[in-house]
Amino acid sequence: MPTVADVLWTMLAEAGVRRCYGIVGDALNPAIDALRSNGGIDFVHVRHEEWGVFAAVAEARMSGRPVAVCGTAGPGVSHLINGLMDARKEGAPVIAIAGDVETAIMDTDGLEELNPYLFFSAASLYTGRLVDPKQLRAVATSAITTALAEQGPTVISLPGDVAAAEAPGPAPSIVVPNTDLGSAPDADIAAMAEIIEGAGTVAIFGGEGCARARDQVRALADKLHAPVGYSFKGKQWLEYDNPHAVGMTGLLGYGGCWEAINHADVLLMLGTDFPFPQFLPQKDVRVVQVDRDGRRLGRRVPLALGLVGDVAATLDRLLPQLSPKNDDAFLRKCLKKTEQFDKQLRHYVEKGPQLKQIRPEYLVATLDRLADDDAVFTVDTGTACIWAAHYLHFGPKRHMFGSLTWASMASASPNAFGAKMAFPDRQAIALCGDGGFSMLGLGDLLTEVQRGTEIVHVILNNGKLDFVWIEMQEAGLQPWGVDFRNPDFAKVGEALGAKGVRIEHPADVEQGLKEALSHRGGPVVVDVVVDPYALSLPAHVPAATAKGFTLSMAKQALSGHLGDVAKEAAHNVRLL
Repeated sequence: MPTVADVLWTMLAEAGVRRCYGIVGDALNPAIDALRSNGGIDFVHVRHEEWGVFAAVAEARMSGRPVAVCGTAGPGVSHLINGLMDARKEGAPVIAIAGDVETAIMDTDGLEELNPYLFFSAASLYTGRLVDPKQLRAVATSAITTALAEQGPTVISLPGDVAAAEAPGPAPSIVVPNTDLGSAPDADIAAMAEIIEGAGTVAIFGGEGCARARDQVRALADKLHAPVGYSFKGKQWLEYDNPHAVGMTGLLGYGGCWEAINHADVLLMLGTDFPFPQFLPQKDVRVVQVDRDGRRLGRRVPLALGLVGDVAATLDRLLPQLSPKNDDAFLRKCLKKTEQFDKQLRHYVEKGPQLKQIRPEYLVATLDRLADDDAVFTVDTGTACIWAAHYLHFGPKRHMFGSLTWASMASASPNAFGAKMAFPDRQAIALCGDGGFSMLGLGDLLTEVQRGTEIVHVILNNGKLDFVWIEMQEAGLQPWGVDFRNPDFAKVGEALGAKGVRIEHPADVEQGLKEALSHRGGPVVVDVVVDPYALSLPAHVPAATAKGFTLSMAKQALSGHLGDVAKEAAHNVRLL
């Protein structure tokens, strides 16, 4: 007779699960034995459970299928939590099978015992503890349908004795919920049209919610002569082949986006929950927000109108109600600002080969040029996001993923693995910070080697937590506690069985990247020693940020670090 674990894996497979990431051990052993017997779900034995969950998040988001992860009782389970938080923030249907202590010793402070309800409460949309085989259908179905219907992580806490027990019956069928959302109500759309009709100028700011609304946003911008700005998540959907594109705002910002969204009469926020309100209009601009999740409406900025609905479906119903606007002066002004900023962005790219040190701008622009048109890029939190925002270009088949809402370190390497599992025939390129790669990427490089997974890791080796260094200066602080000594990552990679490429001079960047991108049969570690003083200033610098930088420079100079201040200024003279 099949066991509880046998039936559980059958139910997961029927729901679309094709892969499980995790580490085996004690409480989880009966579940893993059932997974072995199942044969329909690939088990990725990782070196660290957190790495496995980050991989699962990327695979689930990019494939559209649920993905399983697992860890054994206590410490193994606790390693899942950061990745599950990321899954919740990124909206990824990840189902965790959490090993639990045997039912006979529950609530006795036993070895490796923890309360799954309390522990997973911040991350999990649903947590069920299977303490009786008769619960199997209800708990497993709840975990699966919640993960799919709400697009987020769920947890099944599974004691070893229950996993090994006889199942109460065969696997029940799973009804996969349809999560498509229609348009906003007609009355709200009519109110939105009235606001737009009464405006002289309109700007659009879009996010990930525009992933399936690109054509509608383009049609709306055409009709209104509206500049289109976007969040980092929205960039890959709204920038390419868009004559209305004016870049991004925020600390990653470039182009005329800030001017567009802060100086228009009406701002349309479409499918974005941009979390930096200091860069959004707080007065004098009427803001209309459309989002599929009503909880997001108005929490960043005061709204004139909020609509709950799918962006594409809502715009389809809105467009026929709008009259074309004839004046394109505002659009042309924002596009001119974007063009001017683009020239500034190109300076260190064009001068890159002649400089003594490798500028990150030159590195990432060259990577962008050499990568396949259908490559998948993953980016670490930190300055990797800055350079990716400014210098990577996307298209119908070229995409990007990262921990962009939870903003965890060390996600790029496992995200790239998950992306490769989702799209095995496409290039997977991880743009890694040196801090993030040494935190989590190195251990599971062994996993990539063992499976022969073709991933190119490009490491920004500057010997410090670069984004934190910038943050401290913005806050008026003297940077401290952010530097560290790195190994030669290429040699470490080779010792672990990967191909290693070390790039120390600008003249070697192009050839080194070509060598890495053409490698087959396993992962590549590209260790790029970049200019540690390279800065990037956003298109709009708030007064508080400028004041903080000035104060930080003074503190550094007065504390004996005048040389560093001079180098930073000299290395970024075209930005200052």
